[in-house]
Amino acid sequence: MFESLTGRLSTIIDKLKGRGSLTEADVTTALREIRVALLEADVALPVVKDFIAQVQEKAVGQDVLRSISAGQLVVKIVHDALTDFLGQEVTELTLKATPPAVILMVGLQGSGKTSMTAKVGNYLSKKQKRKVLMVSLDVYRPAAREQLQTLGQQCHVETLPIIADEGVLAITKRALQAARQGGYDVLILDTAGRLHIDQALMDEVKAVAEMAQPTETILVGDAMMGQDAVIVAKEFNEKVGVTAIALSRIDGDGRGGAALSMRAVTGKPLKLLGTGEKPDQLELFHPDRIATRILGMGDVVSLVERAMDTVDQAEAEKLARQMQSGKFDFNAMETQLLQMSKMGGLGNIMGMLPGLNKFKDKIAEAGIDDHFIKRQLAIIRSMTKAERKDATLLNGSRKRRIALGSGTSVQEVNKLLKQYRGMSDMMKGLGKKGFLRQGLRGMMPHSR
Repeated sequence: MFESLTGRLSTIIDKLKGRGSLTEADVTTALREIRVALLEADVALPVVKDFIAQVQEKAVGQDVLRSISAGQLVVKIVHDALTDFLGQEVTELTLKATPPAVILMVGLQGSGKTSMTAKVGNYLSKKQKRKVLMVSLDVYRPAAREQLQTLGQQCHVETLPIIADEGVLAITKRALQAARQGGYDVLILDTAGRLHIDQALMDEVKAVAEMAQPTETILVGDAMMGQDAVIVAKEFNEKVGVTAIALSRIDGDGRGGAALSMRAVTGKPLKLLGTGEKPDQLELFHPDRIATRILGMGDVVSLVERAMDTVDQAEAEKLARQMQSGKFDFNAMETQLLQMSKMGGLGNIMGMLPGLNKFKDKIAEAGIDDHFIKRQLAIIRSMTKAERKDATLLNGSRKRRIALGSGTSVQEVNKLLKQYRGMSDMMKGLGKKGFLRQGLRGMMPHSR
């Protein structure tokens, strides 16, 4: 998300680097380009106007301190304005209520509502140790209720048993009774969507809300929705009363204007981001971190948090011991590649590392992406146990066999071997200095 906007803003800011002061002409030119960049990123025009006015007010007449450049000053001003528009701080889900606290998920059909419901259920169950019951109220879309049931089984979160031909309000009433009697902390209601906003949809959602009295009504918006996001957000907020926004599919959109627009139009906090298809791929929305990411400054804090959540501590300790002893083999390399995949893949990691955004195109041209990692894993998994432990065994005939078994080429096997040797040399050097074990241990949670 925000890839195109990040690229444009980085170019604009680079032009200002080295300036001793910011003239009004500098600011006007930069703001004109920022305005175009925001519009191209699908930020709604009224939102763009407000944003530009806020930045202009802060930027004009600003003296550049000796310790910073004009470019750095603009970064700070734009960063602060972005943070204001996105919300000053991270906002947790509101669950203060006599159990069960009810969360109502609303939005258009196809916005990712059911997947987001499972993600929220998984997050509350695993991270906050809440007892959660998920319920689908979508009696219109074929197999919608079965879809949530399947997702619930995948993430080990309970769902309400399905009764055929039951009406929406009847399901809601049964869900409330089951949640109270079962001692559930949270009840999540996944409402039906439509392809467009209509009165029947709004009437149904309002009737469910009146019966369930939710503590949160979360509007699920598709990050790829573009300008339509504003209309959808405004309609749902006015007719239903939204308390929070969750954005789905942020991994699939390079523009991200929906995030800025929906937050600004509704005045409601953007609380959740769906970062992928899996139930555990959900993040709390951190406005300041997203602002730094938009400006190409990375998001190292989120990257470390993701590593702590996904990297197995015992596995990391084992890997550190292997490297320290100089036994870095293809098994260890496979572990590292798998950990990278668990952290959201190469694209997500690169977006969080400062300065790497400028090199994304070159890296893409070189074919280094998530498919590249999958091919590397396929090559390693086509090796015998002996080959995995001893790279010197890989002669010409073995390489041809591995390439055939992994659906790759001998050239790709050679590339992996070259990469392995480079990593092996580096790890041995770090291991001799005693850095690796301490460094990895220090990154892991609860390790001393």
